[in-house]
Formats: sequence, structure tokens, C-alpha cells
Amino acid sequence: MTQKSENIRWHGSELSSSEREKHLGVGAVVWFTGLSGSGKSTVARAVEAALVRQGHSAYVLDGDNLRFGLNTDLGFSAADRRENIRRVGEVAKLFAGANVILLAAFISPYQKDRDAIRSSLLPNRFVEVHVSTSIEVCAERDPKGLYAKAQRGEIENFTGISAPYEAPVSPELKLDTGTLSLEDSVMETIDVLRSKGVLPPL
Repeated sequence: MTQKSENIRWHGSELSSSEREKHLGVGAVVWFTGLSGSGKSTVARAVEAALVRQGHSAYVLDGDNLRFGLNTDLGFSAADRRENIRRVGEVAKLFAGANVILLAAFISPYQKDRDAIRSSLLPNRFVEVHVSTSIEVCAERDPKGLYAKAQRGEIENFTGISAPYEAPVSPELKLDTGTLSLEDSVMETIDVLRSKGVLPPL
């Protein structure tokens, strides 16, 4: 995105990344993507709880929550969805820079948008988790009644029904919460973080 002002500059830290990591641990972005009702937020919050209880700094950014504040001006058109994810990506990058393990739970239907966030971070500091639960299972859960409304034509631009979802091409992890328990989903996510060097080895 083009800057609207030329009279700004980036202010860096007096601390090197290695010094911050020595004292605070490694920051990273774990990006949970999948259809509505797939279990993204449920898994992200369970991972957050597990990490914090182990002494790590972790925090969840949830798609619904940010639309109450930061992204309250955005709808669900393709352009608004892209801007929504762009803003979230910038916030996530700040959290990672503050040595927090940021757990982002967003449908984020477009691969290009997710790739842009990945490219803005250091290698192994972006972990894409495809919560690949089938649309049939998501619709059966229908925690907000959205699939039923979308199928009746009451909701426009609903991902999986009237708007596309581009599944990740090569995510670090795939989780099908229709067959995998929450405990196993958390364990697999944490195992990936260890393999990437975000968490120390056991």
C-alpha cells in the first residue's frame, strides 16, 4: 500500500533481535485459516492457553473480535476482506516483533493475502495452519446459523457458499477438527512450533 505521507520514518529498537529473543523468547505468527465453523478460534485459544501455561507469551487475534474495533469499517466484499487481512497482518507482525507468539484465527480466503504476510516475516516465523474441516461438518456445526442463512440467500459473499475459499497450497500443518481431537490439534500445533525453532526442544 502506498504511503499517504512522506514525512514519516520507521523507528527501530536499540535491542537486536537476538538480544530480545535471549530475554523474551521467539516471536512468531501462527495463522489459522479455514472455513467458518472449522474450529480455528477454538484451536487457537487452546494453543494460547497451553503456551501461556508453559511460560510463553502468546495471544489470539480473532476475526470477529477485530471487527468490533480496528476493522469495524469493513464489510465482506473481496476488497474489504483483503484490507481486513492486510491490517491484521500488520498487527500480527508487531506482536511477533515484540516476541509474542501471535495466534491469528481468520477465514482469510485468499492465498495471495496470506503469502504477503508470510513474506513480511523472517523465515520460520510464519506458520500457516490449514484447519481443513469439511464444509459439511462446518455446516452441521453452524455455530452462528450462518450457513443456513447463506443457503437461503440471506447473507452475501459467504465463504464456501457464495464466495471462494483458496485452500493453502503448502501449509506447515493441516488439522481436520472433524476427526482430530482438540487435545491432538493443540499438540500437533506445538510440535510444529518446536520444529521451526519458535519453541525450544524438549
